[in-house]
Amino acid sequence: MHSFHTPEQTNRRLFLGQAGALVAGGLLASPLAARQRNRRGDTVVAIGSRRELFLDDFLVESTRGKVDYQLHHPIPREQVIHHNQPWEGTSSGYHTVIQDGDLYRLYHRGFNFDLVNNQIRATNSEVTCYAESSDGIHWVKPELGLYEHDGSSQNNIIWKGPGSHNFSPFLDQRPGCPASERMKAFGGLKRDGGMLLFKSADGIHWEKVQDKAVITNGAFDSANIGFWDPTIEKYRAYWRYFTGGVTEADNWKPEGIREIRTAVSDDLLTWTDEQDLVYTDSPDQEMYTNSVIPYFRAPHILLGFPMRYIERGWSPSMRALPDLEKREVRAAAHIRYGTALTETQIMASRDGVEFKRWNEAFLRPGIQRPDSWYYAHNNVAWNMVTTRSSLPGAPDELSFYASSGKWHGEGSRLTRHTLRQDGFVSASSPFSGGELLTRPLTFEGSRLDLNFSTSAAGTIKVEFQSATGRPIDGFTLDDADETFGDELDRTVTWNGSPDVSSLSGRPIRLRFTLSDADLYAFKFQEARMP
Repeated sequence: MHSFHTPEQTNRRLFLGQAGALVAGGLLASPLAARQRNRRGDTVVAIGSRRELFLDDFLVESTRGKVDYQLHHPIPREQVIHHNQPWEGTSSGYHTVIQDGDLYRLYHRGFNFDLVNNQIRATNSEVTCYAESSDGIHWVKPELGLYEHDGSSQNNIIWKGPGSHNFSPFLDQRPGCPASERMKAFGGLKRDGGMLLFKSADGIHWEKVQDKAVITNGAFDSANIGFWDPTIEKYRAYWRYFTGGVTEADNWKPEGIREIRTAVSDDLLTWTDEQDLVYTDSPDQEMYTNSVIPYFRAPHILLGFPMRYIERGWSPSMRALPDLEKREVRAAAHIRYGTALTETQIMASRDGVEFKRWNEAFLRPGIQRPDSWYYAHNNVAWNMVTTRSSLPGAPDELSFYASSGKWHGEGSRLTRHTLRQDGFVSASSPFSGGELLTRPLTFEGSRLDLNFSTSAAGTIKVEFQSATGRPIDGFTLDDADETFGDELDRTVTWNGSPDVSSLSGRPIRLRFTLSDADLYAFKFQEARMP
C-alpha cells in the first residue's frame, strides 16, 4: 500500500507537479487548469462537474487515522483471440482496441517466426490485422480481401507496408474532423523515416496522409501513439526513445534505457514542445511501451499502461519459471529472449509530461503456467473499453486485453481482464477508520455522487467545510447520512436531502470519513430528472 501523507506532511511535493501560472483571481479558470501544476496553500481549485479519481493526491490536503492508496488489479477472464493464421503467428503484438459506438475494433501486428538452429527466422513480412466484436468478448476475423498472403486475399489484413510493425489507430475526436478521415493511425520505424501518419473513413481502408514522417526524433521501435486531447485542445503523441547512444536506421546502437517522449500539435503534421516524461517518486526503469490515453470518464486525467521491461539473467528462480527448455532455446538466439520479463504498470498525469507512476505492477504475469513469464507477456493493448459484467444486473466493467502465448506454437493469444469503472486506485480505510480532507475547491452542480465500496458493516460519511475548515451548517458530519454499499454513482445525502446547490460555486472543502471502505472517485452533477 501507499500511504497518504499526514497533516504535518501536507507541504511536500505533489505527486503530480505544481505551478501556479494559470491561477487567476484565486481560481484555476482555463480549460487547461484541470491539468496544470498548482501550488497548495490557500489556492482554490475549480473542479466544475468533472469526475475526480484518487490516482494521485492532487486534491488531498491531509489525512487522519488509517487511509492508504490501494492499487487494484484487473481480474483475468477468458482468452478471446488466438492469432493462429500464418500471417498472424507467434509474434502478433502491439494491439489496439477501440470502442466505436456499438462496434469493438481490434488492430494488431501480424508476424510469425520460427526458432531454428538457435536463430530466429521470420516466415512472413509484418502486416496489420483486424478483428471486430459486438460485445468486446466474442471476436471475429473478417475476410476482407484487401491484401494477398501466400497467393490468397482471404484474410483479415488491413495494411501491409511501411508502418506495419507498430500500426496504432485512434478515433480522431477533434471537433470538426471530416468524416473521410475520422480515424487516424501512427506507425513506422527509423527505416521508415520515423512516425508515419495514416487516415481512414471506415477503419478498414487506410492510406498515408503523406510520405514524409511527421515525427523523426526518436527510436520508434515500439507502439507509438497519438490522440486528440480535449483538455489542451491539441493533439498529443507519445513515442519510444533511448536515453543514450545512436538510433539511426543504418547505425542502430542504443544505450541507456528505454524511455518515452511526448509532443503536441494542432494538425498532426507539425509537432512542437518535445519533452521527455518525468516520473515523480519512481526509479529509472525500462518502459517498453506507453499506452497513454485520456481516461474517458475523466478526460482531464491521462492514464498510461506502460510495459515494464526487466532483464533478470539466469538464476534458480529464472530456471523455475515455465518452459525452461523453450526458454533456453530462445536464450541461445539472444539472452534476453530467454531471461527478460515484462509486466504492465499504471501511471497518471494532469499535464501530460509529469506522471505519477506506480512502482508496483498493475498487471502482474500471474500464476505460473505454460507460455507465461516471458519477454512481451502481459503487454496490455492500447485503450480500454466497457463490457457487460458476467454478474446479471451488475454495471458494465472496464476490459483490458493482454498478450499471452507468444514465441511458440501456432500463434500468440489475447486474454481479457476486467476492472470496475474508475477502479484503478482507491482511498482505502480499514474498519478502525480514517478520514481525508481535500484542498479548497469549487464545484458546479446540485448533488455529490461517489464511486465506492464498503463492507456490510462499513460506512462513508461526507462533511462540507468552508475554505478555512469550519463545518457548514446542514452539511456537518452529524448531518451526514451514512453511505454504505457498492456502487459506481451513489448520491450522498444530509438529513435525507441530496441538494448541495446552495454551495455550488463557493470555496469549500470535503471531509470524507471511511470505515472498511474504498473510495474510488467523486463527481458533482445536476440532480437526476424524476
